[in-house]
Order: sequence, then C-alpha cells, then structure tokens
Amino acid sequence: MSENLNEDVSALRRELERLNNHKFIQIHDKPIRLLAFNFARGMAFGLGTVVGASVLLSLAAWSLSQIDFIPVIGNWAAQIAAQIQVMADQ
Repeated sequence: MSENLNEDVSALRRELERLNNHKFIQIHDKPIRLLAFNFARGMAFGLGTVVGASVLLSLAAWSLSQIDFIPVIGNWAAQIAAQIQVMADQ
C-alpha cells in the first residue's frame, strides 16, 4: 500500500510540474499578461464578429437583390442594394 501511495504521489508531482511549465499557465501567472492576453482575445473576437456579420449581410443583401421573379421581395431587395451602394460611395 505504501509503495503504491509513494508512486501515486510521485506521478502526481511529475504531472503537476508538467502542468505548471505549460505555456497557458505561464501566461495566466502574471496579472499584466492575463490582461493583455484577454484584451487581445477580445479585440480578435470583436473584429471577427464585425467582419463575419458584414460578409454575411452583404451576401444576404446581394442574393436578395438577385430575386426578380417575386415582385415584393425583388423591389425591397433592390432598394436595400441601392442604399448599400449609396453608403459605399460616400
């Protein structure tokens, strides 16, 4: 029993040392690094959200403007496309 316990504690100590040397733990070890990491992560998330939404909305507006066979939706989509074009020209 004692040998198993010593081996288990030794294995646990090795694993804990390996985890403490991991880069993720080292980044989060200091508050300034943690703040910088989370700030950069938030900026990347925000930029990705804005760019992704812009692309999806542009594709949706473009695809709706291509619909001419449904009168109500086609006219409405053409007005949206024209407004986007006016905003892009400014």
